[in-house]
Amino acid sequence: MSYQLLTHIHTLVPMTGGYNNPVPSLYNAAILIKDNVIVWVGNNDQWHIANDNLILPDHAPIPNTLFSILNLKGHIVLPGLINTHHHLYQTLTRCIAQDNGLFNWLKTLYPIWLRLTGEAIHTSALTGMAELMLSGCTTASDHLYIYPNDAKIDDEIRAAGEIGLRFHATRGSMSLGESKGGLPPDKATEDEHFIIKESIRAIETYHDASRFAMQRVALAPCSPFSVTTDLMRESADLARSYKVMLHTHLAETRDEDEFCLSQFGKRPLDYAESVGWVGSDVWYAHGVHFNKADIQRMGACSCGVAHCPSSNMRLASGIAPIRLMLQAGVRVGLGVDGSASNDGNHLLAEARQAMLLQRVMDDSFAMYDSVAQAGQRSAISAYEALWIATRGSASVLGRDDVGQLAPGFAADLIAINLNRVEYAGALHDPLAAILFCAPRGVDFSMINGRTVIKEGQLTTLDLGQVIERHNHISLKMIHGE
Repeated sequence: MSYQLLTHIHTLVPMTGGYNNPVPSLYNAAILIKDNVIVWVGNNDQWHIANDNLILPDHAPIPNTLFSILNLKGHIVLPGLINTHHHLYQTLTRCIAQDNGLFNWLKTLYPIWLRLTGEAIHTSALTGMAELMLSGCTTASDHLYIYPNDAKIDDEIRAAGEIGLRFHATRGSMSLGESKGGLPPDKATEDEHFIIKESIRAIETYHDASRFAMQRVALAPCSPFSVTTDLMRESADLARSYKVMLHTHLAETRDEDEFCLSQFGKRPLDYAESVGWVGSDVWYAHGVHFNKADIQRMGACSCGVAHCPSSNMRLASGIAPIRLMLQAGVRVGLGVDGSASNDGNHLLAEARQAMLLQRVMDDSFAMYDSVAQAGQRSAISAYEALWIATRGSASVLGRDDVGQLAPGFAADLIAINLNRVEYAGALHDPLAAILFCAPRGVDFSMINGRTVIKEGQLTTLDLGQVIERHNHISLKMIHGE
């Protein structure tokens, strides 16, 4: 048993309120952590040391052999950010098909991704996870849906354990190749019996349903245009028999709308409902083209959406109506999406993008009549963007143990030094500063009570060696060597 006391915190953002009723930030704050769990949050003046014991309100004295103290003077401290949708392997193929929409972009990249190996998956996962963590991420979900050569989901799960990231691996799949009317080449698909077998293996080997679990597994058939109806149904039944979550891409582009109408005679959400893919155990990536009726239905059944603003802009997919989703009770989280469609893994910058992008949606927001007639705006505030990236994302992933700085929650937190030129003139509102001003990396990060970033540097691996190996693999893949 050990304790860590973080003291003299300039601003502490607890994120214990709702998206529309924030709990005020604490100033000159302190936070006490026992092993991997927060046990006390309060004012810095409420603790002292007497007879070599740490004394806090309503807590037994803690001997000096059991505690350490870290001074975070001048820092803002927040819950760790949570990434609800990613494709980590895509760090290997950034900046390709730069001017294409989703379908043509995918067709360009599928042949390159067929050169993936287990080593490539592992190295790209370490690279992407490092970039995420340095930008404030403490929990991430990844959607790995292509398994050529010797690639397995085990390769990225192993990377998460090595780097110290709280990780939700989703066992993705593709089974509908070009010869059957799907988008991916047949070589990129797998046999459906094998997919089910591997899904069971992944769950039974790696899923941990316990509180504060560092590792969970969900099932994630890729998309309506790459997976058969049978596999969607079987995956839903399998996931529910094991009590794990379900994830897929949905309503990302107008092309997908047209594909679903042509192939199934239904729009994307209607199709998802027909195969059992609605409910509180389901979250969709993107959700750009849900209409007002879709959103009301999703709120009623508590579906989740991973909002990926940068990727939606990069591929010209559109702007997801996040304000309307929040009002309807849809669980909304943040995602960076693939490192080849973002093309980065900076989660704090993604929260900033989410905030800014909603502000240019007002002209198109009129399509949602009730909102427009009420004179409401689609814009979200800095607090709401950070709430989505923490509380909202935790809810999307089905977690009630992360995303807040409060007793009983996991010790997942980040700290940013406010004494930087980027924040000069903005210290009257530190929370707004870290989004409105130029986005930076974090100076300190803790995951499950373990320090993983100190003074802006990753402490859990030699990142230089990883990057060197990553770039070697990337160039070989891209050039077909």
